[in-house]
Parts: sequence; structure tokens; C-alpha cells
Amino acid sequence: MSLIRLTIKGISYSQTQSGAYALVLSEMDGKRTLPIIIGAFEAQSIAIALEKEIKPPRPLTHDLFKTFSERFHITVKQIIIHKLVDGIFFSSLVCERDGKEEVIDTRTSDAIAIAVRFQAPIFTYENILDKAGIYLKVEEELSLGESESEEVGIEESPSSSNLSGLTLKELHNKLDDAVTNENYELAAKIRDEISKRS
Repeated sequence: MSLIRLTIKGISYSQTQSGAYALVLSEMDGKRTLPIIIGAFEAQSIAIALEKEIKPPRPLTHDLFKTFSERFHITVKQIIIHKLVDGIFFSSLVCERDGKEEVIDTRTSDAIAIAVRFQAPIFTYENILDKAGIYLKVEEELSLGESESEEVGIEESPSSSNLSGLTLKELHNKLDDAVTNENYELAAKIRDEISKRS
């Protein structure tokens, strides 16, 4: 079975599961998207890796994995989402060291967080896209395309505080505080508010 390459379309607050996020992957040469429900920590980790302006003061778990791998000359070649059972996706990290390839079982959310840090390609199989893939309608695709110039991040959750009343200077100060306090979810929301005004 041939592999289909995916790219990260975005991360949004899950409307169906409280405290969870939807990671949306889309096929590079097609119109299908693959939504995956992930936890808040993994959503933050992925958003931070995608975001160039937010630098955590200490390494997150996935950053530590990357540092460890680089120290011991292990490269992550690709991520494969290889199975879907009862709504749960199963993935593998394909790693290489000294010319020897190893396949490691991993949660999909962790695999994506690691893939972003290694700039490794993400793949899945046709049968998984057939089961769980969603076709974008032309109107939805156009509206998503218009917002693609904005940086990918965690979208505002329904319970987030109102940031629209703050000045840009206040927002930048709050962003610095959020990063210092390792509140990356809030940092992503503040960053999104700053982006809206640019």
C-alpha cells in the first residue's frame, strides 16, 4: 500500500470533548483532511514547535527527545500513521542510527510533536484516509486558504479571557509573562490576538 503525505493544517479547540484539541492534518496532493483529537499538552507542544516566536525557558518533553536523539546521532526519518481502531490512531516513528533503521511505536500526538521538531514528513495509508478522512468543501477550503498566511496555533477556546480590550504593548507584556510561567496555551492565544492586529 502506498503512503500518502500529510501536512499540518491547524489546531483548534475541540467542540466535542472538553479540554481536548483537534489536530487537523491534510493530504498534500488532495482535498481530504484527517482530524485527530489530542490532549492539551500535546497541542501546546505542537503549536510551540510550529511557532517561531515562542521559546520555552526550559525544554519540553519533545524538545528533550530531540536533544537526546541528536546527542546519540539518531535521526527521525518519517512518521507513519498506520492503523485506526475504534477511533484511535496508531503511529510509528521511523528512526535511523549508523545506517540501521528502527521502527518505534508511539502515540500519534507525540509522533506529530516529534515530526515537527525534526522536520520529518508525516504519512498515512489510503485505507485510513478512506475511514477517517473528511473532504473539504470548496467554500471551506477557500476560507482556510485565506487564513493560511497566519501562523498555525491553538485557536481560542470558548472559556478564554477577553484579550481584545488590551493594547499591543499590554499583549506583548502578557505574552512574555505567559512564556516565562510556561502557560503556553495562553501564550498561543495572546500571539493569535497580536497576529489579528498586524
